[in-house]
Amino acid sequence: MKAIWKGRVIAESDDTVVVEGNHYFPENAVDKSLLTSSDTTTFCGWKGHCSYYSVVVDGEENKDAAWYYADPYPRAEQIRDRIAFWKGVEIVEE
Repeated sequence: MKAIWKGRVIAESDDTVVVEGNHYFPENAVDKSLLTSSDTTTFCGWKGHCSYYSVVVDGEENKDAAWYYADPYPRAEQIRDRIAFWKGVEIVEE
């Protein structure tokens, strides 16, 4: 699977975990040079506290387009150390 925005591959892995229709990529499969930390946080009743990254490609920012659970609840342990994408980031199978 690949995560692509503005023609750039942000993440690529054969080992994604799908939760609620979203592919969570291993953190080490993500090009972190394309991510900037965000102050945005949310909460999910069964996954826990969620943090975000913005994706930046060629100077253009896609705010909060990536998210992760640093310390997921036990029921969501499979997404620990993984990052998912939305907001126009294409997830494609290759």
